[in-house]
Amino acid sequence: MRKPLIVGNWKMYKTITEAVDYVDQVKDALPDPAKEEVELAVPTLFLESLVEHTRGTALKIVAENCFYQDEGAFTGETSPLALRELGIKHVIIGHSERRRLFFEDDTTVNKKVRAALNAGICPILCVDETMKRKQEHDKIVWVVSQVISGLQQVSEEELARVTVAYEPSWAIGSGNEAATPAEANEGCYLIRQTIAHLYSEQAAERVRILYGGSVNLANIKLLMQKDDIDGVLIGRASLDAATFLKMVNYQSC
Repeated sequence: MRKPLIVGNWKMYKTITEAVDYVDQVKDALPDPAKEEVELAVPTLFLESLVEHTRGTALKIVAENCFYQDEGAFTGETSPLALRELGIKHVIIGHSERRRLFFEDDTTVNKKVRAALNAGICPILCVDETMKRKQEHDKIVWVVSQVISGLQQVSEEELARVTVAYEPSWAIGSGNEAATPAEANEGCYLIRQTIAHLYSEQAAERVRILYGGSVNLANIKLLMQKDDIDGVLIGRASLDAATFLKMVNYQSC
């Protein structure tokens, strides 16, 4: 049974004062962590303070990005080893904004995935909907190219530590139309089928697959009811503490 995972992604918003105030509002009002995991991806500048501020609570702090080397002359980058020492367990890699605005290609994303795994951090691999059908012998196989490239040289044992987030680019951002729950589930299902093709059915059943793309109060419960959606990656809607609390407590709505 895959435990639901809800991740709020702040991106480059908030000051440290605002961040601490937000965390104070939510950290003690979360669902039972045995039934649902809740994480916040925050700017690198806030990581150390917020890890300490949430210690002993159900709220876990996540990194928004990391580099693919542990150390070196890489001004402005963040070492995965340094993240691990802070107590960071998850890092978002290959987010659509990193690909679009900072020109991260599939090779770079894969290097980051492997660097995070090597450092003992679990990557949340973000992928778009670049899907196509491939004829293989007597059957059609769905292939999700960014999943295939992102998992290059990742072993089945390591795969157990990877979460995949499906981000259809047309559904991302304030004001855009979200995918319907059925469309979102289909994308997650096709990703799971691709993972099964790359590894095994058993491995694919263990991987958590999140949906990200204009997730809000109106659609989260319907999304979370779908068989192949194990959680959500929430952007703008996660910036308000009261709204985020309602979303993570969607089962009581």
